[in-house]
Parts: sequence; C-alpha cells; structure tokens
Amino acid sequence: MANIPLSVALEHYDRHAPWMEGAVRPEGIDPTVLIIGQDGVGGRRHERMLLHQEFDVCELSLGSYVMAKARGAALTAIPVFPRRLFSQSQMYVNTQSGVREPQDLIGKRVALRSFQTTLSVLAKGDLASEYGVPLDGVTWVTTADEPVAFDPPPGVKIERMSAERKLGDALTAGEVAAYLAPRPPLPYLQGAPEVGRLFADPRAEESRYYQRNGFYPIMHVVAMKSEVADRLPWAPVSLLDGFEQAKRRWERYMDDPNWSRLAWGRHYLEEERRTLGPDPWPSGVAANRANLERFIRYEAEQGLIPQPLAIEDLFYETTLDT
Repeated sequence: MANIPLSVALEHYDRHAPWMEGAVRPEGIDPTVLIIGQDGVGGRRHERMLLHQEFDVCELSLGSYVMAKARGAALTAIPVFPRRLFSQSQMYVNTQSGVREPQDLIGKRVALRSFQTTLSVLAKGDLASEYGVPLDGVTWVTTADEPVAFDPPPGVKIERMSAERKLGDALTAGEVAAYLAPRPPLPYLQGAPEVGRLFADPRAEESRYYQRNGFYPIMHVVAMKSEVADRLPWAPVSLLDGFEQAKRRWERYMDDPNWSRLAWGRHYLEEERRTLGPDPWPSGVAANRANLERFIRYEAEQGLIPQPLAIEDLFYETTLDT
C-alpha cells in the first residue's frame, strides 16, 4: 500500500532539522514538511491551523490548542512538545520603574503579546502561584489580537495597546513597567539601559523552579485534524515515532561540539544535563502529565477555559498509553 501524504507544518528549530532534511520517514506516511513560523511573511501558523485547518499536522500553541479543544474544535494532538520555555527568563522590566522583585509588579501595567499566548498564560500563572502576584493585582496590556474569544475573570483588567504605539517605545518610556514575552523585546536586544530582566539571575531562578516542580514548561504541542486521525487511526502513533526518530538524530548532532556555532555549546549541554537531567524534553503523556495539568489549571484560573480539561481530552486515544 502506498504511503499516505500528509502536510506537516513546523517551526525552523534545530530539533526539526531531521524533518527538513527528509531523514524522518514515519511508517505509512509521506510527509510534506512545511517550515512555517508564527511571525513574518508566510507565518501565522497557529491561526492558519486554528481558523482554517490549513495543515494535516501542525506545531501549535498549547494555550490556544487547549482553548480550542474546550470549545469543541475538530482537532486532536499527539504528545510531542517541540517548544518549551521557562517563564523567568522571559520577564522584562523597565529598569527605572522601581520593579526589583515580582511583587513590585502589583499595581503596575504589564504588557503581554496577548492574554492567551502560551508564554503569557505560563508567566501569569507562575507569578501568581510561585511569587504571590495575583491575576487581578496587575493591569494587563496586550499588544496583539486574541486568536480565540474568551471572557476574562471578574476584576481582571485588560487593556489593548494602540496599534500605532510600538511596544519597545512604551517599555523604554515606562508606560508599561514590564513585558512578558516568548521573544526578547527589541530594546533589550539593542542593549537599551532602560530594559532588563526581572530576575537578576534567571537561570538560577529557573533551576530552583525545576527542582520544585520537576519539569521544563511546555509551550507547543503537535496537533492534527481530527478527521485525519479518525480516518487513519494508526497515523498518530506513526507520527509520534517520527518525532522520536528526529529526536534521536538531533541528539547525535548535539554530541558534535561544533554542530552549534556557540563556542562552548558542548559545555552548555553538559551543564544543562547536570541541572535538568538527561532529557528535559520527554514525549508521551505520562512524563508530561504534571506539566500539562498545571498549565490547564492556569488556563481555567485565567478564564480562558470554563473548567479544567482532562489530559485524555487533549490527545488521540491511541497515544494515551505513552
């Protein structure tokens, strides 16, 4: 029987290099790998999947995926998580705003890409759970439209920044005291003295977070059209195996001390393994249950879903025993 062609939309990450090279061949599937980012020309991968189901398989924002599933979207997922971030390194502040520790954010205006961006959900949840900054203690200022409609909890203040106003200018001017984002703001990249990180040593803070919680937080999941999974019930497991093939190949790449352009990349890798263990990127439901349950709780607390979903609601049934 001929392989089934499926379109697979992924971000351009090092761990996806084996897919881009055509070195990954899931059994029974002929993947057409589409390298599509979220930003820039040809981007908007999340919205294209959520609104138009443009791809058979797609790397998708965990936050928006959970919201969409809670609203009955015809999507399912496999337990592969190609993007992860700690929130602590993604919290930027105006250095003149008087914010020196998380609780200094109370009463301040804090910018987000959108209220439901996965990093926004994680950072807001971590601020509340780990650092005592209540959701209704901050005025949240969003800089982009919300992909999925929702009703915020009572008492939570959300403002939309004017489309004419640049976030970097607002941050350096102190119009917002902080910015929580999955990518550094431009003034930070340019070395502006008005912008720094909330935590003086975010790596040390993230190490403590990992020791407390035992996981590297998930940002993205691999989603599929439900119609495709139901028509090809063997395909989710085959795709999961494909991502495991890519992971093993990627790990072999990383063993080369000059595969990365970072001069001390191999040293960084060894340090990371000492701190986070041999595999902070596990696939499968069991190894990620606590990670996912915490994120789903954050979404419910932030009014993005009416009530927590069960983990079993997120993934195709043939992948639940992984």
